[in-house]
Amino acid sequence: MSDLTLDRPTRARTEPRLRRSHSVLPGFGLTLGLTLLWLSLVVLIPLAALFFKTAELSPSRIVAILSAARTLNALKISFGLALIAASVNLVLGAVIVWALVRYEFPGRRVLDALIDIPFALPTAVAGIALTTLYAENGWIGGWLAPLGIKVSFTPLGILVALIFIGLPFVVRTVQPVLEDLDHELEEAAATLGAGRWTTIRRVVLPAVLPAFLTGFALAFARAVGEYGSVIFIAGNLPNVSEIAPLLIVIRLEEFRYADATTIAATMLVASFLLLFVINGLQRWSESRTGRTS
Repeated sequence: MSDLTLDRPTRARTEPRLRRSHSVLPGFGLTLGLTLLWLSLVVLIPLAALFFKTAELSPSRIVAILSAARTLNALKISFGLALIAASVNLVLGAVIVWALVRYEFPGRRVLDALIDIPFALPTAVAGIALTTLYAENGWIGGWLAPLGIKVSFTPLGILVALIFIGLPFVVRTVQPVLEDLDHELEEAAATLGAGRWTTIRRVVLPAVLPAFLTGFALAFARAVGEYGSVIFIAGNLPNVSEIAPLLIVIRLEEFRYADATTIAATMLVASFLLLFVINGLQRWSESRTGRTS
């Protein structure tokens, strides 16, 4: 019987039932509302307050704050070393993940557990430990000092700290993707005459590249905002080893709130732009992999 032959009361009872059968899962409205409320209270409102506070300043005042030599050097140190540390972690993370996933060796589970230490270790403890190790009289710094390499209280020390806290983000992001990669694809490539490097470049790398980009973005974001583990090993010399988060704290202690909010807003915008570019590359890689697979 078609819908045209149904009387009006029957159609009225049937249509709502059809509409309900295509509705979303129960609780969507409540969970969406709680999610938006949480995001507003924890993320959106504080960020909006930061930008509103900065918008109260005149453009010339903002330019004067950002063009100060101390501010420029602090931003350069934070973002420059964060990019270098994330790049180093990308390479180290790839080697570690490959060893953990593709090989069985004694102590593999212990090594796998040690990767998570920076997650659980308080940042202040990590900073003190790294400073003790890499000081000129430390276990590692004592061997480097005769070679003319000074780590603690230099930008190199900041780089070491950022590599330490960012490495787990790359490893834990890429590891499950590589574990789920079908070994038969590599065997098929080898059967067709592909060498090891060709298999990695044409089969393995396209599958794990989005995960690598995600790990890189996470490691970079963590490094830009890192504070606790850096201030102990950096030396905190203005224009030499002073990071932008520390400069923000100093400006707050000096009651120079306009300077602090301007620097913070600049860091936020720059981080968003870089993460936007990285996410765009990730989406491009995913779509390209989807077309070629």
